[in-house]
Amino acid sequence: MARTAPTSRPRTASRVGAVQALFQAEQAGTNPEAVIDEFVRHRLGALPGAGFEDGRVPDAHVPLFAAIVRTAAAQQETIDGMIVASLPAEWPLDRLDPVLRALLRAGSAELWMKDGPPSRVVINEYLDVAHGFFEGEAPKLANGVLDRIAHLLRPAEFEAPLADG
Repeated sequence: MARTAPTSRPRTASRVGAVQALFQAEQAGTNPEAVIDEFVRHRLGALPGAGFEDGRVPDAHVPLFAAIVRTAAAQQETIDGMIVASLPAEWPLDRLDPVLRALLRAGSAELWMKDGPPSRVVINEYLDVAHGFFEGEAPKLANGVLDRIAHLLRPAEFEAPLADG
């Protein structure tokens, strides 16, 4: 699915895998746990001669992958509401490309997880992932939506420090 592959970045590979898994779960109407199991058994990890272009996600950090997919599934209604509130009014959720929708759900799920990296790191990572899947305006849209959601979920990270004195 992805056009380009991160080079030996296990956490980025986990995010790519999570986007692919969420896409697959939505398209096939499959239980997210079944998709996680399938990915862990058949899609994550290196296989000689196979890479991203073959649907594999080498070097993925499996615990992060599973946490993103599980969080996105468990919080999907709330996450979808935040995505809708962050989109332009003329862009309902079902109008989005399904891969972009999966990417926004994965990024929002990771922002939901309070024990993860700072919001700006998460947003930059998903921006990199978006560039692997899309050209044109989609990465900009993903950046804007995830930034708005980060401000909703982690407002303290964006507060200006008080000046001394």
